[in-house]
Amino acid sequence: MTRLPQIALLSDGRRLHLQDGPIDLIVEARGREHEVRAAYEAAARRFAGLLDELCAELRELRAAAEKRTSLKGVVARRMHAAVAPYASDCFITPMAAVAGSVAEEILGAMLDAASLDRVYVNNGGDIALHLGQGEHFSVGLLDRPDHDGVMRAMRVDADDPVRGIATSGRHGRSFSLGIADAVTVLAATASQADAAATVIANAIDLPGHPAIIRQPANELQPDSDLGARLVTRAVGELSQSEIAAALESGAECARQLFDRGLIEGAVLRLCGDMLVIGTKDIEEQRPRPLVLEHAVCA
Repeated sequence: MTRLPQIALLSDGRRLHLQDGPIDLIVEARGREHEVRAAYEAAARRFAGLLDELCAELRELRAAAEKRTSLKGVVARRMHAAVAPYASDCFITPMAAVAGSVAEEILGAMLDAASLDRVYVNNGGDIALHLGQGEHFSVGLLDRPDHDGVMRAMRVDADDPVRGIATSGRHGRSFSLGIADAVTVLAATASQADAAATVIANAIDLPGHPAIIRQPANELQPDSDLGARLVTRAVGELSQSEIAAALESGAECARQLFDRGLIEGAVLRLCGDMLVIGTKDIEEQRPRPLVLEHAVCA
């Protein structure tokens, strides 16, 4: 490792910031003071060198996933396990689960070192959770990941099976094959949520639509794991029926994953419209905008 990761408490004194290259984590633990301190020290130890572990196997991590793998690292193997259920149905690489898998690894290190009431590890919006008895976690949902302001909220309770949350879509940090503004998935683990969010977001699409601008991924990022596959760069005017059709395509994918036990629920958003699959009620934070006959997705 030729660089040092950035590790520091934030100004509130409660949250830990861990950053190394593209990995950027916000961590918060609740519990007795000495337990929280031990957990943060364990998180920092595990974080050091983690990016190098992934880089050592980057070529295989960027290759199409197969049922079997020769990956060695614990995080790399977790990434593969999360995407393996989709390998025979679509193109997907272990990189589709990298953010959730890293968050999960840091959470595990903390729980191995300390007894805590509640923990979240947030890796750019992909979150690994620990909830002790009686604890809960409120999830803020945005209509688009690149916009500020929480539109809706969802509560995860300790007795819920959800311990992972992830969001994917064309406005996120990674490229998307679909046109979703955002897909938020709740699953048993962060790595599973991460992989499923990618798959569902890709399914929200209108193939061949003239208002959708696409470009080969490797023209935008030469080392992209998507290669020359076309990724969405912009979405123009869509009718209400077209928005509904694209959302329904994603919803059908989400229902299948729910029936297979791969997710606990999903929230799909496109051009101001939303579909909820298998989740608890969502609390509105403010009125939704009027839905017009035609919409333009910026």
